[in-house]
Amino acid sequence: MSAPILSMYRRITRWPAGHWLFSRAVCFKAPYFATIAPRFVALEPGRCEVRIRDRRRVHNHIGTVHAIALCNLAELSAGVMIDATLPASMRWIPKGMTVEYLKKATGTMHGVATPDIPVVEAASGYELPVSVVVSDDGGDVVFRARIAMWVSPRRA
Repeated sequence: MSAPILSMYRRITRWPAGHWLFSRAVCFKAPYFATIAPRFVALEPGRCEVRIRDRRRVHNHIGTVHAIALCNLAELSAGVMIDATLPASMRWIPKGMTVEYLKKATGTMHGVATPDIPVVEAASGYELPVSVVVSDDGGDVVFRARIAMWVSPRRA
């Protein structure tokens, strides 16, 4: 059985404007992420791809995509990937994030989140590292994040 968010993604994205509608639904549940106006491109167990357009509201004072907008893109894509991947008996929360700014971020940003180790059901909590790579329109990597997710069994 697939995770509820993955089932919703598969159902809604078949419709016209389905990717837009799914993105809005995620931002309705977690409103802060609406600040970057994300668009989910792909979602499957172990992988989530999200884009943000180059708009003034995500810029910093030098006209590039702001560092925190990139962090938001990373956390959003990692969180939705974990939601779509974890067994129903498990839950997660971000525990920490390490980032690298590799190049000026200009244009549309494309973030891809993948787990660094297999996602498994466990009797006790464990740290699950998730890597997020963000590239620009030309495919150049401009930002990398490693997010430590704490994964633990749901309470009965």
